Amino acid sequence: MTDTLTHRKIFTFWAPLASTWLMMAAEGPYLAAIIARLDAPTINLAAFGVAFAFAIIIESPVIMLMSASTALVEDRESYQALRRFSYGLGVSLTLLQLVIVASPIFVSIASLLALPPDVATLARGGLLLMLPWPGAIAYRRFRQGVLIRNGFTRRVAYGTVIRLVAMSVTAWTLFQHTDLAGAYIGSLALSVAVMVEAIASRVMTIDVLPNVLRRRREKSRLHSLRLNALSSFYAPLALTSFMALAAQPTVTFFMGQSRYALESLAVLPVIQGLSFIFRAAGLSYLEVVIALLGPERQNLAKIRNCACALGIGAAAGLSLIAFTPLAQVWFRDISGLNETLTQFAVVPIQILAILPALSVLLAFERGLLVHARRNAAITWATLVELVTLTVVIGVAINVFDMVGAVAATTAILVGRIASTGWMAPACFQVLRSTPPAATEIVTPPTPEAT
Repeated sequence: MTDTLTHRKIFTFWAPLASTWLMMAAEGPYLAAIIARLDAPTINLAAFGVAFAFAIIIESPVIMLMSASTALVEDRESYQALRRFSYGLGVSLTLLQLVIVASPIFVSIASLLALPPDVATLARGGLLLMLPWPGAIAYRRFRQGVLIRNGFTRRVAYGTVIRLVAMSVTAWTLFQHTDLAGAYIGSLALSVAVMVEAIASRVMTIDVLPNVLRRRREKSRLHSLRLNALSSFYAPLALTSFMALAAQPTVTFFMGQSRYALESLAVLPVIQGLSFIFRAAGLSYLEVVIALLGPERQNLAKIRNCACALGIGAAAGLSLIAFTPLAQVWFRDISGLNETLTQFAVVPIQILAILPALSVLLAFERGLLVHARRNAAITWATLVELVTLTVVIGVAINVFDMVGAVAATTAILVGRIASTGWMAPACFQVLRSTPPAATEIVTPPTPEAT
């Protein structure tokens, strides 16, 4: 593919990956629209956002299991070793979430976040309903990595479709036939969805595993498959995802101390849900860069050109909504926000209008660095983004007394600019250096099943 790569082939390669992210992007707006149409929408939207933020940060260490499984599971021994590691990680994080939600720890954190009592109560119940999250996500991401390793990438997308259907059916059924609070409906729908997807991932690997288990270990990407070697391999990946997802509870913490805190907590999940739809283009471009750049980076110009077009198009799409009456249509008519919350959401989404372009740039830079085996720069850039976001939102709220949602989106934008800027020198250094030997580059599986 890389010898005769064209822009059309790049798009064809990227589109299935993007579709998975786009389907996941629909989760937030869909659930927010249901919660907004139930009783006490402001309180329940805020509580659901807090519960979701907690759940995300707790399960963040398992997010990169799919990448680890794709890279390492090549035979019986590596499959069994990483399976034990994945299960252990999932169980440990589930116990951690249980300890937090069932002990005074949650009360202390809620007090630190200055959450209103009714929001804290609903958020705690929502987090309890999301207890299956860490284990189910660890299980299905490990299994999905096996599918990708063996070329069955379409099955990963099918799993996302099943997840969305399960979430929609659950949410709609509870909406129509129960009196549950909106925050509980959203949390329970997400839990059912990830459990169903985990089961689907097991079914989808039934015919794949026999070929994997028949292989005997001749060599591995790790010298040892013991726990300490797996932990050393996985720790930088888990740290990067943990720091990236730590931004959400950080934002929640500061917004709880801001002007119009409740309104800001209520609209931020809706704002982020809309921006995520357009940022999905960038999130899916990382694998494109790694897979198609070429051993000698011979496809750099085409990959860069597509990234530019993709970034401009995604930013233009979000701007079309943010700076036109379509914003009112989206937030009021589609998302179901009342007039007050709709007005709160307009300025923050305008601030984030350029974020989809920065997401594509981030994916391009990360792909270039991974291709050159410069992963440390990615971890440092993520740390820079988190620190910058924390400083900016802290100053915006405590010094300039900005409205919480405006301060949060400003900090998110500035943090992303800092991250991409931090990686830029490393990327330029990579481009000036000699490409790594082709034999040392990890290539994706042959897509015979895609």
